[in-house]
Amino acid sequence: MEAARSDNPVLDALLAAAFRLHPATIDLGLARLERLLVRLGNPHLRLPPVFHVAGTNGKGSTCAFLRAGLEASGRQVHVYTSPHLVRFNERFRLNGALIDDATLITTLRDVLDANGTAPVTFFELTTAAAFLAFARTAADACVIEVGMGGRLDATNLVVPVVTGIAALGLDHQQWLGNSILDIAGEKAGIAKRGVPLVLSRYPKAVTARIAEVAGLAGARLTIRGDDWDAALYEGALHFRDAGGKLTLPLPRLTGAHQLDNAALAVAMLRAQRDLPMPDAALRAAMGWAEWPARLQRIERGPYLARLPAGSEIWLDGGHNPAAARVIADAFRGHPLADRPFHLVVGMLDTKDAGGFFKPFAGRATAVYTVPIPGHASHPPEVLIARAREAGLPGIAAADVGEALTAIARGADRARPPTVLITGSLHLAGAVLAANGQPPA
Repeated sequence: MEAARSDNPVLDALLAAAFRLHPATIDLGLARLERLLVRLGNPHLRLPPVFHVAGTNGKGSTCAFLRAGLEASGRQVHVYTSPHLVRFNERFRLNGALIDDATLITTLRDVLDANGTAPVTFFELTTAAAFLAFARTAADACVIEVGMGGRLDATNLVVPVVTGIAALGLDHQQWLGNSILDIAGEKAGIAKRGVPLVLSRYPKAVTARIAEVAGLAGARLTIRGDDWDAALYEGALHFRDAGGKLTLPLPRLTGAHQLDNAALAVAMLRAQRDLPMPDAALRAAMGWAEWPARLQRIERGPYLARLPAGSEIWLDGGHNPAAARVIADAFRGHPLADRPFHLVVGMLDTKDAGGFFKPFAGRATAVYTVPIPGHASHPPEVLIARAREAGLPGIAAADVGEALTAIARGADRARPPTVLITGSLHLAGAVLAANGQPPA
């Protein structure tokens, strides 16, 4: 657990105080947070209608589409997501805007005072701060992203109007289990009695496992392929559910996987009854949604300036094998003979580097590996070894700038390269910060 920091010295001191309360060893459970929330007056029970999203990959993008749809319908929306890319404030949006330092300082002080010296994880404390800030500020809806898993995640104390599960894959196995069925069961733990649980498309065994957990909870399942579906044809996203059919423009967010995330958000918005959604708002959401560091094209700044004219830089925080498959598929049609395709990769040392590289075999020209500043990451030499095992040539670099300089040095100006910087949201955040593009 690396400390979050702020340029504001008061906020930085509060974040440091919060980290000092973090237990040396973590036992997953909700008792610590429940105790803290009682001391705060149970703010989680005073929230506007909650849209709760779990998943291994895509849950953040789904939250972005939910927010866009709700705002397009004229609603004021709070949003809680994690981790942040550049500034800690990014985790909290009050009525659509990033929380300001003054409000965050007041909120964190109140949470720390209520907690006292009791051990509490940083994410639990952060979640309590989100609930408190959201309860104190009027809004029409809350969009809340699960941190890890679902059943024992700190966000799972909310009372939602709808829940949803995005794409599933292997990640955080030390906490969630070593099989996809174990992980699916943990994600399904967000199910609540009488509340719609909207599912993406999974293998039958995975859907059955989720249905088993949701059935015990008394949730109302809404299954893709049975109760709703979406498909791309004739340049549009065609959606259908019990409420009828809807033709949507393609999402502005890049990648075929964003069609699935957008469709899941639409299904969630239409499955709940607290906030009726006009079709026009759902259409507008496709173009309104923003989610940095998810196949984000870097179109300006010092990093792009290092490369020959006509080069492209893309940034994605994907960090597990399932995410790598999605990212690699997004570049499936990339003509390597015409434009070299280079990867710049940094990964936390808890991540499966070998599994991450495999989907890029035969699709990338070379790999440049880098450390992640301020985080426990795989040494570049280790990452290169994993890349070579996957059949990808490459070299270790000191940082992203050095990697881009090496790519530029070997570039043919008649065939400007495409560069994908990936492997970690922490690395993506460092790139956005250095490039002068913090999320707003």
